Parts: sequence; C-alpha cells; structure tokens
Amino acid sequence: MRTPGLVDLQVNGFAGVDFNSGTITASELDRALEAMLATGVTTCLPTLITAHPQELETRFAALDRAVGDSRLGPLMCPGYHLEGPFLNPAPGYAGCHPPEAMTAANPDLVVGLERKLARPILMVTLAPEVEGGIALAAALSRLGKVVAIGHAAADFETVAAAADAGATLSTHLGNGLPQQMHKLVNPLFAQLAEDRLMAGFIADGIHIHPKALKGLIRAKGLERSILVTDAVVAAGAAPGRYSFAGMPVDLAADGSVRQPGGVSLAGSALKLDEAVRNVVAWGIATPEEAVAMASAHALACIADALARAGITLPPSEIEWSPEQRVRRVRIGDITCDIAAPAAA
Repeated sequence: MRTPGLVDLQVNGFAGVDFNSGTITASELDRALEAMLATGVTTCLPTLITAHPQELETRFAALDRAVGDSRLGPLMCPGYHLEGPFLNPAPGYAGCHPPEAMTAANPDLVVGLERKLARPILMVTLAPEVEGGIALAAALSRLGKVVAIGHAAADFETVAAAADAGATLSTHLGNGLPQQMHKLVNPLFAQLAEDRLMAGFIADGIHIHPKALKGLIRAKGLERSILVTDAVVAAGAAPGRYSFAGMPVDLAADGSVRQPGGVSLAGSALKLDEAVRNVVAWGIATPEEAVAMASAHALACIADALARAGITLPPSEIEWSPEQRVRRVRIGDITCDIAAPAAA
C-alpha cells in the first residue's frame, strides 16, 4: 500500500526531545523529526502547552529557531499548535496543564507571540466557556487559525456557539475531562453531537479503551475523525523519567506517561503508525480508512489555515508492508528506508 505521509496535529515532543523545553536546538529537533519520519509522519504541528506568557515567548522563540536551523524542520513543520493557556483550570479538565498559568481568553497574546515567529501558529486549543472564549474563537477564525476545543467544560449551547464562531475541531476528544460528569449532558456528548467539529483521538488503548474508541468514532463518523498522538518527550524512548514543559514525567512499561505519583495522564508515548495499526486491529477501520484518519482527514482540518498562510506542503509518500508497517517514507527530496522490526 502506498499513501501520502501522515500528519500529526498534536505532538509535544519525541525521542527524548521536549519541544516545550525553551532550550531546544536544531540538532535535537532533527533527532526528534528523524524518529517521527521513521513512523511515517511527514507533517506535524509542534505543540506548546499552557505556560505563563514570558515562558511561552521563550519556548516559541527556541522552537522557531530550531525549526528554521534544522534539516527537516522546514519540510515537516509548517507551523505550530498552541494548546492553552485559555483552558478550564478546574480539576479533571486541566490535565497536566498548570492551572496557575491559565488565563481569560486574550487574542493579543496569540498575535503577540506569533509576531515574533518565522512560522505561524496554525492551531489554538481553547475552552470556549472561559471568559472571552467565544470572542477569541471568532477572532482566531478571522485570522485564519484552526480553533479547537479542549480541556473544556463547555455545554451543548457553548459548543454550538463556539462552532458558530469558527471552531472546527475537538482536541483529543474523550480526554482532558474529569472522571465523573453528568452521564449525558456533558462536554463529550456536546462535542460528539456537533457535526461542524472534527475530532482528534489518541488511539493508544490507554487514553481511551479500544471499545469506547470504536463507539466514539462511530458517533463522530469516520469522515470527521482524526488520529493524533499527543506525544511527549518520552515517545519513542525507553521507560524512565523525563522532563516535559518543566515537569517531571514517568514513562511506564505499559506505555503510559504520568507525573510522578499522579493518576492523570501527561500526554502519550504513542507513535502515529501505531495508532493506524491499532484502529485496524481493533476492528474500527480498514487500513485505508485508518491511514486517511492520520493523513487526509488531518490535512483537511488545517488546509484552509495553510492556504491563508500561503504555505504549500512538500510532496510525501509512504510505502507500507502488508502488516501496516512503514517500509519507506519520502518527503520532498528526502527518502528513508525503514528497517523491519526484529523478530520476537
């Protein structure tokens, strides 16, 4: 099977490299992107999570400089995803984002951060119920950004208002939510029921049980579903302790990533080609449908933002084995042959 390259809309780090470090170098970024390329990812939006404004400025500056000075960054990273700081700080909704750094919605913060970058902030995840959230969604939509809902306690009416204002995506739907909510009138059902929203799903079997994921994707519809990783520094690395956005996180042997002693997940260690294989193995999608969720659907979500920014992605292609493993991947003039995994 030959397909276009995979597109990851939410990746915070990879292969021991933290995109949120504030000190990332071009060589470190290339190490992460080379590892991602081996999983079939040819386009990604490096994602920065909630932080205080000066921290965001420092982290974006380092990341943008690394992308520009790296070998693969200009090919693979057309822009960035800002997840926060306009999120719901309540327990269960905040996840691993620092609540003390969350703020009322402020378009000037996004515009001010982007003004200093060589590449655009293409996507912003926000909670539309926070003060100024709907107005921010409208302002960002007018600026050509993808507006996503995440870490939100938004009800049916607020989700609809956000979609009216230009929101088009749910960030890692099914996660960034408390363990206990109203059984039907809750942010999950509100976003599932809003047909104007596409939805990203973390198909690692940890964030969402495979059978539950099957139900969620059936409800949202394959055509509106996107596979994402929400990968952090520990993805593609050995179990152990890592630093993510200034926080210690532990990668366990079962693949889960948590803050030490914590219960909530702190991103994932998922690779996007694994997500493709998972949804096929779980009977959710055919190989072609699974790849589309990790490529064409993701690309459709950001197509207008790319066009408005005047960005054209380089051509890409993956050659897959019958077991849905990446054999060869090409982006632009760069081709990588991927070694087959060792036999057990």
